[in-house]
Amino acid sequence: MSLWRPIKPLYCGHIPTVAEGFIAKAMAFENTAGANKHQAVALRVQGDKSAFFDCAIRGYQDTLYAHAHRQFYRNCEISGTVDFIFGYASTVIQNSKIVVRKPEANQQNIIVADGTVQKNMPTGVVLQNCEIMPEPALQPDRLKVRSFLARPWKAYSRAIFMENTIGDLIQPDGFLPWAGTQFLDTCFFAEYANTGPGSNVQARVKWGKGVLSKADATKYTAAQWIEGGVWLPATGIPFDLGFTKG
Repeated sequence: MSLWRPIKPLYCGHIPTVAEGFIAKAMAFENTAGANKHQAVALRVQGDKSAFFDCAIRGYQDTLYAHAHRQFYRNCEISGTVDFIFGYASTVIQNSKIVVRKPEANQQNIIVADGTVQKNMPTGVVLQNCEIMPEPALQPDRLKVRSFLARPWKAYSRAIFMENTIGDLIQPDGFLPWAGTQFLDTCFFAEYANTGPGSNVQARVKWGKGVLSKADATKYTAAQWIEGGVWLPATGIPFDLGFTKG
């Protein structure tokens, strides 16, 4: 899958999808506001059992608003700077390019800001078998601009990174506090079987949950996290219900 696919954007602004069972294939959703305009959603997804295949979702801050319910993304390109995958949904993103862009001079990059507010909510973002990488414009400064996997937007913010290839742009501590020590004792950020120079967990923050066992990581596969075996076959989209690398 190429990095910048020549897909013509459906709309250069904020696209909301609220229908149950919404499917998009080979489409681009883009917000062209730019890094200096701050919050600018490209795609907001609210419908249960929504699925996206071979799509590009492009923006800077708050690119993909995974608003609610079960969502699945496969072979997609999702790009941005600050909290560019965020929301309250039960989300699995597989086999996709997570493209970190060059932010404003006073900004840091954060990929995920999940909004889970209660411990028993089955919500959070799972990135599986994705490639986390800088865009060409960030490449020369990727080690100077601070980039992180996630930060706790709400009290029980949850993000799991498994079987990904993580580039060297990600800071060794991996995760960034939201405001001081707020939510650090309740958030859930964990990793499993990642590779690449940014996957070294030795210097990760102490308040993260560290590396999951295979048994615990299984809870976040598509089969369990979004009950993918029940509804993904009908979408006609490729998917992995379990681990992709054994």
